[in-house]
Amino acid sequence: MTELLIGLVITIAVGYYIVKGYNAAGVLLTAGVSLLIIAGLLGHSVLPAKVASTGNLLTDSLEYVKYMLQNRGGGLGLQIMLLCGFASYMTYIGANNVVVKQFSKPLSFIKSPYALLVAAYIVACLMSLAVSSATGLGVLLMATLFPMMTAMGISRPAAAAVCASPAAIILSPTSGDVVVAAEKSGLPLHVFAVETVLPVSICAIIVMAVAAFFWNKYLDKRDNTPMERVDISEMEVNAPGYYSILPFMPIIGVFLFNGETIPGLKLDIYTIVIVSIALGAVVDFLTNRLDGKATLSNLESCYAGMGDAFKGVVMLLVAAGVFAQGLMTVGTIDNLIALADKAGAGGFALMLLLTALTVAAAIATGSGNAPFYAFVELAPQLAGKLGLSPAFLIIPMLQASNLGRTISPVSGVIVATSGMAKISPFDVVKRTFVPVICGLATVIIGTFVLVPMYV
Repeated sequence: MTELLIGLVITIAVGYYIVKGYNAAGVLLTAGVSLLIIAGLLGHSVLPAKVASTGNLLTDSLEYVKYMLQNRGGGLGLQIMLLCGFASYMTYIGANNVVVKQFSKPLSFIKSPYALLVAAYIVACLMSLAVSSATGLGVLLMATLFPMMTAMGISRPAAAAVCASPAAIILSPTSGDVVVAAEKSGLPLHVFAVETVLPVSICAIIVMAVAAFFWNKYLDKRDNTPMERVDISEMEVNAPGYYSILPFMPIIGVFLFNGETIPGLKLDIYTIVIVSIALGAVVDFLTNRLDGKATLSNLESCYAGMGDAFKGVVMLLVAAGVFAQGLMTVGTIDNLIALADKAGAGGFALMLLLTALTVAAAIATGSGNAPFYAFVELAPQLAGKLGLSPAFLIIPMLQASNLGRTISPVSGVIVATSGMAKISPFDVVKRTFVPVICGLATVIIGTFVLVPMYV
């Protein structure tokens, strides 16, 4: 219980100092390293099994910072830098302005920016079928849809929240979480994913879209949030009309090549973005009448965007990862699991308890996978003791882990989207909070109605 209290106190302190305006990356790094040191003093292993110890408690704590820089800086961090560089390049050569100009005509009959927000959210949710990473999808949407949404009158916090939210509800029947959940539920994958989870997911997405419409409209009015709607008649567009396809090349590439759509050709998101940048440069080179000097000069905006992304987004992700590791290492998650194991509750009460604990762990750590994988091991055991269907407990936990991540100010997707939008993570969380609560309530009700409680 001591470890749980330590985790809660430090988590509250982190929130307090970030709200007070302290540098978020610095606060998270300080808290994370402190938790790792405390964990070592309490006798816990500071480093995960795959990271070799340095032989000293203090240097082990810093060794994990190095590991996160290598892991996130070279993996997810590289993806973020590439996409941010691509977005900067598209803005610099005028492609984003062309998109806004062309799309404004067919969308001009939609007077409410909040109706556009709902449409963008539905499109983003469908894209989660192609991009499994919540942070990767959020960054991709920020690089492609975000400039268009803000230009059409959607406020920056609302647009960033749309980009951060599509992976809050799992739609893909082949995601790793769903495969594990089906196995622990004792059901065939197609029965669990398509016949059981999918109807609940669709209902939750509809409810969240409606909630996002009214909640963002209310917050924009209450806070007098500035809108950036562009007067299309006064917009200066110097690039040719065919540039409008360039900003969407990463999205097109994901659907074409992030699988076996074209036999024998499969590209990951990193290569897709690099190909998109290269194609953009080729188009720019031809448009500029083979002026290589101008083309290479324009590419400088891409490199500058990548550097800004490392400074503003990637370091925050590294810091959030260290903080999450500190919370898990000190024993906060293990203590939450112990609370669930000791709960002598009935079927529905137990489901609510496990769901609440999963959400709490996801908010604290910023991870959707770690809390679910930790708690899902308990579900079959607890279900067996009470004669419950494991699926009745597991489905809300599966969705709750992803929903909780969407309202965590230290989660990768919130940090990345807020960093790219140049706003506080708390501004994004404020926008996602009510839709997430509505989505969670829908998941719980849907599970109660559609999934048998007892075996």
